[in-house]
Amino acid sequence: MAFKTDIEIAREAKKRPIQEIGDKLGIPTEHLLPYGHDKAKVSQDFIRSLEGRRDGKLILVTAINPTPAGEGKTTTTVGLGDGLNRIGKKAVICIREASLGPNFGMKGGAAGGGYAQVVPMEEMNLHFTGDFHAITSAHNLLSAMIDNHIYWGNELQIDERRVSWRRVMDMNDRALRDIVVSLGGVSNGFPRQTGFDITVASEVMAILCLSKDLEDLQKRLGDIVVAYRRDKSPIYCRDIKADGAMTVLLKDAMQPNLVQTLENNPAFVHGGPFANIAHGCNSVIATKTALKLGEYVVTEAGFGADLGAEKFFDIKCRKAGLKPAAAVIVATVRAMKMNGGVAKADLGAENVDAVKKGCPNLGRHIANVKSFGVPVVVAINHFYSDTDAEVAAVKAYVAEQGAEAILCKHWANGSAGIEDLAHKVVELAESGSANFAPLYPDEMPLFQKIETIAKRIYHADEVLADKSIRDQLKTWEDAGYGHLPVCMAKTQYSFTTDPNRRGAPTGHSVPVREVRLSAGAGFIVVICGEIMTMPGLPRTPAAEVIRINAEGNVEGLF
Repeated sequence: MAFKTDIEIAREAKKRPIQEIGDKLGIPTEHLLPYGHDKAKVSQDFIRSLEGRRDGKLILVTAINPTPAGEGKTTTTVGLGDGLNRIGKKAVICIREASLGPNFGMKGGAAGGGYAQVVPMEEMNLHFTGDFHAITSAHNLLSAMIDNHIYWGNELQIDERRVSWRRVMDMNDRALRDIVVSLGGVSNGFPRQTGFDITVASEVMAILCLSKDLEDLQKRLGDIVVAYRRDKSPIYCRDIKADGAMTVLLKDAMQPNLVQTLENNPAFVHGGPFANIAHGCNSVIATKTALKLGEYVVTEAGFGADLGAEKFFDIKCRKAGLKPAAAVIVATVRAMKMNGGVAKADLGAENVDAVKKGCPNLGRHIANVKSFGVPVVVAINHFYSDTDAEVAAVKAYVAEQGAEAILCKHWANGSAGIEDLAHKVVELAESGSANFAPLYPDEMPLFQKIETIAKRIYHADEVLADKSIRDQLKTWEDAGYGHLPVCMAKTQYSFTTDPNRRGAPTGHSVPVREVRLSAGAGFIVVICGEIMTMPGLPRTPAAEVIRINAEGNVEGLF
């Protein structure tokens, strides 16, 4: 059976002018800053005018641990938004922007798929409205000003061995993980070791996604700890006097981007921190704006629920005062079989036993999300190779966990294929059964917060951390940062720190390699196992097949 590719479907979209999409939400044309005909930014003035309006209901879409079989979390997020609109609800979608790194690497785009996509697909997966470039520029302006301050006499007495602020770029490039800068003599400054992270791991990205307005943005930027003196006292971004210029660079990037689905429903696409190395959610300003404009807001959190949902609940909801009404966990029959030990090449053959064997991964995610007091429904994202017996096995397993699994065919049929899930989400959200609470209180010690996540979410036996890491956490507590939540940087492929351990393992340890203070964003980054904050390209990167064809269209994006 021949199927159209995502990009072919997107290219056939009958898009409406972005002013019409804004009109659906009551956004006047003068408050839309158009980027072409099909995308626009929403003005800060309009967003401020929404103060006092009642919020709609917030629905989180999360997933099982990703596998090479594919899960379709963004596709389901978009499909559910369309489905809610189809059944008469005023729904808005909130997703993240795509990073160039994975687009040209291995992961691909981030606009949904099939007939559940946000468009314009090519622009969204490339430069879009320039937000990531602005974040990259603001971050590296601070880097340049730190080295410049040291060069011109180092009035702040920065210890060059303790400059913690690295550089970033929005590309996967392992060669830049650890570098030496300022070689070449006196005129180039003082040589020191540093490195690059990918832009989506930048604290500036996290700050933009957690700030409520430009004033809050500048304050948070000023709070960034960039280096330390010899007495280990901190140097802040505001000491370098970079916060004002960084805010200017981010002025437009702070405004949420409005686009549309294939079915011409509104979607905010704004911000893009990775969930395996950052907090994995779209911007607070986009989510809160959408909540003022719609009855339902459907948003996603990156990767599996052990990372994305946990950070959504413990960081984003805590910081922004959000209370989700329901959660959807996306799973596929193919992924269950892969968790059950089936090789990717054999996923097309029926194997009910492997489905049953792989279901505990889904079961753990259900239990974890429920532990936050949020009602759960499972979306089985349908593939044509799924058999009735395999789907029935997943449904029966989920029923045993006290939840319901619903087969969804939005990839092939758009909103018509996801109506059942939309009705169930409304039922859960309207039931008032949500009793949301974060996993741990603010006052819990930092290392205990790490242990709580490791034991209750990952089902680990212990956290392994050197005395130096424990001492660093204690120092930050003494400095007044003990109330911050922790942001776990860990492989997305497993509950453990070993990407090859599928299923729902127990009896494992979580080794902590490094901890970083993100004082402006307002969390502690905990780097576990072998996770990298600057990914590398795979042996055969997607970039090798991306090109412009004879018709002038982009090919190879997926």
